[in-house]
Amino acid sequence: MRTDELPPEARRWMALAKEAAGKAYAPYSHFHVGAAVALSDGTVLTGNNQENAAFPSGLCAERVALFSAGAVYPDVTVRALALMAVKDGVVQDEISPCGSCRQVLLETERRQRSPITVMLCGRDVVRIVDSAEQLLPVAFNLECSPG
Repeated sequence: MRTDELPPEARRWMALAKEAAGKAYAPYSHFHVGAAVALSDGTVLTGNNQENAAFPSGLCAERVALFSAGAVYPDVTVRALALMAVKDGVVQDEISPCGSCRQVLLETERRQRSPITVMLCGRDVVRIVDSAEQLLPVAFNLECSPG
């Protein structure tokens, strides 16, 4: 879908993800990623990637935002997550979550028993995924997790 075709609410999430990307700490990759998590009560939380020289001690934008939502609003459903990347001041074409972020998205979705719409935002086009399950069709769960 073209970004100019998005409903106003989704454009707001996208703008917040871009703003969050501008605040990322990415001195190693120079790849600034922002995420906006929209909750069912209208609250929107943002996160951005936080890198660390002791790789992999950093954290991706999606997990920063989702873990913040879980910590501050544990009983409020996550409706949507908008994700955007900026490099050298330029919004990148579509970005996709890493495997760890896909797993966290899916577990959040399963725990709340409600799908999370994921918006993969590029300069001109946004890919909208109706459920985190579509991003990770074969995922860890309680039955197959070690321990």
